[in-house]
Amino acid sequence: MPGENLTRDEARERAALLSVEGYEVSLDLRSGVGDAPEEGPRTFRSVTTLRFRCAEPGASSFADLIAPAVTSVSLNGRDLDPGAVFDGTRILLEDLAADNELVVDAQCAYSRTGEGMHRFVDPEDGEVYLYTQYEPADSRRVFANFEQPDLKAPFRFEVRAPEGWTAWSNGVGELTDGVWRFAETKPISTYITSVLAGPYHYVTDSYSRVFADGSKLEIPLGAMCRKGLAPHFDADDVFLVTKQGLDFFHDHFDYPYPFGKYDQAFVPEYNLGAMENPGLVTFREEFIFRGKVTQTSYEGRANVILHEMAHMWFGDLVTMVWWDDLWLKESFADFMGTFANVGATRFKDAWITFANRRKAWAYRADQLPSTHPITADIRDLQDAKLNFDGITYAKGASVLKQLVAYVGQDAFLEGARRYFKRNAYGNTRLGDLLSVLEETSGRDMAGWARAWLQTAGVNSLTPQTLLSADGRITELAVLQEAAPSHPELRPHRVAVGLYRRTPEGALERYARAEADVDGPRTVVTELAGAEAPELVLVNDDDLTYCKIRFDETSLDTLRAHLGDLTDPLARALAWSALWNMTRDALLPARDFVDLVLRYAGRESDIGVLQMLHAWSGTALVHYAAPDWRGTGGRLLAEGAVAELRRAEPGSGQQLAWARFLASVAAAPADLQLLRGLLDGTARIDGLEVDQELRWTFLEQLTAHGEADEAALDAELARDDTATGKRHQVRCLAARPSAAVKAQAWAQVVESDALSNALVEATIAGFERSSQRDLLAPYAGKYFAAIARVWDERSIQIGMDVVRGLFPALQDSQATLDATDAWLTAHEDAAPALRRLVLEARDDLARALRAQDCDAAATTR
Repeated sequence: MPGENLTRDEARERAALLSVEGYEVSLDLRSGVGDAPEEGPRTFRSVTTLRFRCAEPGASSFADLIAPAVTSVSLNGRDLDPGAVFDGTRILLEDLAADNELVVDAQCAYSRTGEGMHRFVDPEDGEVYLYTQYEPADSRRVFANFEQPDLKAPFRFEVRAPEGWTAWSNGVGELTDGVWRFAETKPISTYITSVLAGPYHYVTDSYSRVFADGSKLEIPLGAMCRKGLAPHFDADDVFLVTKQGLDFFHDHFDYPYPFGKYDQAFVPEYNLGAMENPGLVTFREEFIFRGKVTQTSYEGRANVILHEMAHMWFGDLVTMVWWDDLWLKESFADFMGTFANVGATRFKDAWITFANRRKAWAYRADQLPSTHPITADIRDLQDAKLNFDGITYAKGASVLKQLVAYVGQDAFLEGARRYFKRNAYGNTRLGDLLSVLEETSGRDMAGWARAWLQTAGVNSLTPQTLLSADGRITELAVLQEAAPSHPELRPHRVAVGLYRRTPEGALERYARAEADVDGPRTVVTELAGAEAPELVLVNDDDLTYCKIRFDETSLDTLRAHLGDLTDPLARALAWSALWNMTRDALLPARDFVDLVLRYAGRESDIGVLQMLHAWSGTALVHYAAPDWRGTGGRLLAEGAVAELRRAEPGSGQQLAWARFLASVAAAPADLQLLRGLLDGTARIDGLEVDQELRWTFLEQLTAHGEADEAALDAELARDDTATGKRHQVRCLAARPSAAVKAQAWAQVVESDALSNALVEATIAGFERSSQRDLLAPYAGKYFAAIARVWDERSIQIGMDVVRGLFPALQDSQATLDATDAWLTAHEDAAPALRRLVLEARDDLARALRAQDCDAAATTR
């Protein structure tokens, strides 16, 4: 509808006119139980009382609401005609007074897409679970409001829920006379309000803190999940990390946690990783592990817990004015999540994971045609939705790590403390942060911000070493390059490490210097006179955000001795650099696969190992020359089997190799091994084939025609849960049959009957790299359908379809031409839709360049 996509200009006008005093929201969720009606959406009653001031009495404005029906609207005691003032997304408010009261009684729709009030029915026991998810602008699907981050207000919620249910919101709740009433919140933005209701399994704990002045803070803690997941819920570990995080942030922020209680809900069919609703943080329930996982999974969960906790200060207490400065919360939370993980928990190597995994997301996003400055130009809500990306999160966090190196950690944290105290419960822009950092560091933040926050693109840093006749460095320089499309050269505070082999064969650092790299060439004077290195690692210790390149000597050393690098962070950086070279068509895909086969088995960091598995899979599927894919797949499968048998029994490495084998197995012998592990006729000492691993094996067997629908039905009977159902749906769509693919396509593209989670599962099963021929007919259908899908479906489902079904496996010039033809014919399409197609086009063009590079390589 025309009014659904709120623009920045409209938000500015409304903020200049209005200020909000408070909300009272009453929700009747008793319709959440029972069977759905035959026609129309299932709805619940929402009554909002909104009190606000108007700076220009007599002026007009609007409130936001997306609802199937509005029963009544009252403004300052005057009953308004809902049919006249409500257009489906906005309520027209005319002749405003200085002080106003708006009362809206509406029928709002439950969601099956994870946007608004999501309703989930657990197939295991028929129980219904409700939760809300709003960012960036879906609270208007649940109650009438002014849906923009700078119109903060206190909220009072009350909820009527079915008997036997519990309800939660941002404030502490109490059940009185059948109604859950919640304490008034501090002034917060609409998008971080939250409501949960249902028969959730709920565990409690508490946190206490005594401050230097003798004051004491008590925070009730809670954690919840579906009853079906309760046997797997390790709430003790969630609480442990939570308490460690609260201690860490209190130590460093000098501002007590401001929102009372701290509940954390793990909810089904969640679109995001988590959401920072104050007092009621929501997470995807996949963070509750039903089977054995590696330590990387626990580290990742801890990182997300701490990321969301950092938001209590960066984002909830102090909020950006508009989504242009989304980075003011997301970049900081992403940085602080890892910073706190290393500083407060058992995961002391989290910066390695950040360097290898998180920054890979940033590097990819920053080389797409849709890249943007960290401080972005967000014209409207569709722009905002797409900017929850690798730039805003991972690049922003990487740049903040560089900022800490630039100003110093003490100055950085003191700046944060002043920022909170000056702007508590308010809204800020870039300048508000820069001003405090200038105060605390004494450095020019305007120039730094121009270079790092207001320009796009990633620079490449390459060492240049000149040696004397006696084998010592006469000069070591760092060369900086930028992409032609984004030519900005930035100032980098970097460490340059020199490495050589010891007599025992280890590759170790023997010299290091920090330097300010600025401009196209910077000489690192401190390293003059050092003995000649076998490897030069610019950006050692990962202080800045850049693509690392190597000189020929260093690259030859890595080819021969990568596994001998003793420092795990240095290895992670080397692997990341080699992967970027593969993506940039500077290193043949088969060479990267060869490096993985030779050295991944020696990788001690399990997170890096799992990333190498993912990268080598991508290299095989997208970057290898088509005529080498069969050979490469065979080599990877043989390597996976060998490493699986070699790995320490019961170790995370063993589990990682088992999962990797399941992703690359194609030959009869490999599929037979998977089948044997599944039915118990084969055994690897120490490998526990739990339910999650069973589905992993079964998916690959199904995709290769080695398991049929009956086998999947039998597995679902064994695991008759919501998670089992998602696995079964994915496996069903993975079957190598034209009829199966047609059915899966129709379920996702031609129907909206599936929930968001089942759409995701169906797309994952549909797109199988071993089924390129079966999928070929859908390239044309994709381009014919996406404009309609974008118009008819929610933005979340639209994004899932446009991204997930792009014919990337039809990697040919013809598909590239078809993409260009669609873009030419749809110049007036929604900018957000065009952006998604442009990004997919860029990935395809990159794949074709990499395939050409690989085809030119000597066959190994």
